Amino acid sequence: MAAKKGKPEILNKVWEWAKEKLTTEEVNNKLLLATDGEGRTVWHMAATCGIPEIFEKVRDWAKEKLTTEEINNKLLLATDNKGWTILHIAATYYNPEIFEKVWDWAKEKLTTEEINYNLLLATDNEGRTVWHIAATRVNREIVEKLWDWAEEKLTTEEINKLLLATDNMGRTVWHIVATRVFP
Repeated sequence: MAAKKGKPEILNKVWEWAKEKLTTEEVNNKLLLATDGEGRTVWHMAATCGIPEIFEKVRDWAKEKLTTEEINNKLLLATDNKGWTILHIAATYYNPEIFEKVWDWAKEKLTTEEINYNLLLATDNEGRTVWHIAATRVNREIVEKLWDWAEEKLTTEEINKLLLATDNMGRTVWHIVATRVFP
């Protein structure tokens, strides 16, 4: 909750107490990788608060304590109960700076195929890709960043799949963009 509410002083106190009193396994499983009722970790919560410094702090703690496999599978590629990846969450809460940090970390840690299929082309429980979310939130920076990646890293077939993907209401990204006005 300290991460979600943007309370760095509480977050720091909990972290210092945990490092002193808990085993590495407990820190990892009960703090860094524990999920709430929505299936979100502290890292997911840090992405929702909109404060890049809190997000960076939690990311750095994960780098310090977790294995590459845990970071990849339980943070970067994990989905919550809505089927949202960390990129869906970062796009939802309209914070281009946090989205950029997640995106950069994903590019550093994951393969191109993992990014393409588990993040970019992944759909949530409502059939929405990260593009659907970014377009819904009128987030031009994120849409452009995703397009730049798609042009460079996806095949024509994959780009078509992405652009023509429909959510559960039958909307493509084009339907959503047509109803929004980008600044």
